[in-house]
Amino acid sequence: MVSSARTAMEAEPSPESAEKRSIPLYVRVLVGVALGALLGVAFGKDPYLFGLKNEHLGQIGVLVIKLLKALAVPLIFLSILDSFVKTRFSARQGGKLILICLVNVSVAMTIGLVIMNTLRPGERWKGQIDALLGAVPSGGSSAEQVLAESHKGTLSLIDNIASYVPKSMLDPFSENNVIAVVLMSLLVGAALRRLKDRSPPDEQTDILAVERVVEGAYRILVQMLHWVVQVVPFAVFGVVAQVVGRAGISVFSVLWVFLATMLLGLAIHSFVYYPLVAWLVGRKSPRRYLGQGADAIVTGLSCNSSLATVPITLSCLDRMGVSKGSARMAACVGTNLNNDGITLYEAMAALFLTQAVGYELGLSKQLTIVLQSIMAGAGVAGIPEAGLIVLPLVLSGAGLPEPVIAAALPLIMTVDWIIARCRSVVNVMSDMLVAILLDVGQKPDASSDPR
Repeated sequence: MVSSARTAMEAEPSPESAEKRSIPLYVRVLVGVALGALLGVAFGKDPYLFGLKNEHLGQIGVLVIKLLKALAVPLIFLSILDSFVKTRFSARQGGKLILICLVNVSVAMTIGLVIMNTLRPGERWKGQIDALLGAVPSGGSSAEQVLAESHKGTLSLIDNIASYVPKSMLDPFSENNVIAVVLMSLLVGAALRRLKDRSPPDEQTDILAVERVVEGAYRILVQMLHWVVQVVPFAVFGVVAQVVGRAGISVFSVLWVFLATMLLGLAIHSFVYYPLVAWLVGRKSPRRYLGQGADAIVTGLSCNSSLATVPITLSCLDRMGVSKGSARMAACVGTNLNNDGITLYEAMAALFLTQAVGYELGLSKQLTIVLQSIMAGAGVAGIPEAGLIVLPLVLSGAGLPEPVIAAALPLIMTVDWIIARCRSVVNVMSDMLVAILLDVGQKPDASSDPR
């Protein structure tokens, strides 16, 4: 009887095994992208079913992505607290995180500068910006909106630091200010860890109760995110249908030079540099890095947000065998430092447009643009269209006058929806690489974090 019961238990599939046998998330997302693109091309902006338009599908899809982002911010807070409860973070690890991020962004900037100074693709637009403006849909109020949003940012180091200090404990969560959330969670987590280490065992009842609350809340949030993630392919279907239906595909024949240049830089950095370093330094083969990270990569491409992809990034890193401490430190603590996609795009786009209008920039001025790109990217990372919003700031820093910036934005916005998603992919892949490198030389993570 015991044997038959054991046989029945073994025959019953566990949730984990059932999930493994289901269609992978990235496959479902790709199907959603393909179907959404077909619907966008077929109907454009026209209604096709009881007045339903692609625009309506996009609005519904955005709601799911907003919900994912809303849950991702408290996930970062609770994940860091839970990590402090179970893992000791040292100053050495923090320094290693910053060093890895600096090396990655330096390589990204080097790739961008080599491409722009060797190929000089912006010169293909020289003297043709007015003609190009007439060949693509007008940016109109959208360009004005981006300019207005860009003035909320700043390239000042002091002002950026000041923006990270919240006015109240709830402000970072209501405003999705990721850096402020990270700083607050680090402060609370460090205080919790210090009290736990300094208090005698008979006085740790309250601290242990807080730890149990944090762990329980984290597990509940992870379950909620699991449910929301299952709906992501349907959200992607709607968003892609709206974007393709609005912008069309004919615009690519006009703007292919700019699009190809940006994608070339992003592709070299993400699909050559990242897998190579993960293999040679992190001992994760390209097949493992790209294959087991595919869910996060495709979700970042679809959601256009590295912040919304954090839950899936953590899951992919867990499958790669990366310790939970390193994974959370890279994807949660370092999320605003791993922004190679945004910084690379900002610098390349600024140099492209300066070449197009005939501005000659020396190496020192180009390096200034690079530093401005890094600062601007750190200020607005994790949100959709972050690169486009801060681009006017970087262009102004490059010396381009306001009328030229206002004229160039409608051109860039026409294809930015593609580039923005690729920027998010680079940022997500950067999170995974940093986690892998942080894990090098670390002792195996013995903590059991049930999910």
